[in-house]
Amino acid sequence: MITLTYQYKLKPTHHQEAEINQIIDVCKSVYNYALKERKDWLSSRKSPINSCSIISEYIIPADTPYPNYNYQAKNLTTAKKTNPKLKSVSAKSRHENAQVLQQTLKQLDRAFSEMKSLGKGFPRFKKKMRSFVFPAMLKNCLDCGKFKLPQLGWIKIRQSRPIPEGMVAKQARIVKKASGYYLMVSFASSESVPDNLVGKKSLGIDAGIESFVATSTGKLIKAPKFLLGQLQ
Repeated sequence: MITLTYQYKLKPTHHQEAEINQIIDVCKSVYNYALKERKDWLSSRKSPINSCSIISEYIIPADTPYPNYNYQAKNLTTAKKTNPKLKSVSAKSRHENAQVLQQTLKQLDRAFSEMKSLGKGFPRFKKKMRSFVFPAMLKNCLDCGKFKLPQLGWIKIRQSRPIPEGMVAKQARIVKKASGYYLMVSFASSESVPDNLVGKKSLGIDAGIESFVATSTGKLIKAPKFLLGQLQ
């Protein structure tokens, strides 16, 4: 499968801009709440039971499961029924909003995975969140100079490049920058990159500094110095 990501600048209406900022604010709250829940659970497992402080330590029952993605996603669905901030989206768009918030929980889950596998630092609370993801696109969402998104409807874009033919929009990310709002669309094609022909070999070539050319087989080729030979 071939995947391409194109970026377009958005030209949202005032209502759409307010809706985008509202989604970003809710995503930030969900991310920080889920991060605090994980940190509290981990802190409660580090404290000795005979000397813990009732002021600075958060006590969690021993049988409480670790708040991983599945645990937090289930609680998010329950919280949406009573939390006014999570219910701030219209009834028609609740399913799409849930998907956006679930992507926020996945973002946090990836941060914890990278902390363990790549040795990165502990995830930090976000003072600002600049983007969110729509993981699924609507049908017939492409048109000249505009794009149809869940919850936002048709939104105008500055079409700086043509939409790739024969490819389908799979997901979209809205990014808030100092220069405005941008839409990053991931297009996918069912075509795959062809394999090398039987009996043929590929060779990687890189221009170097000490050597003129370095190949993927380890061969180093010195610079020919044609002009130096003519001067002599």
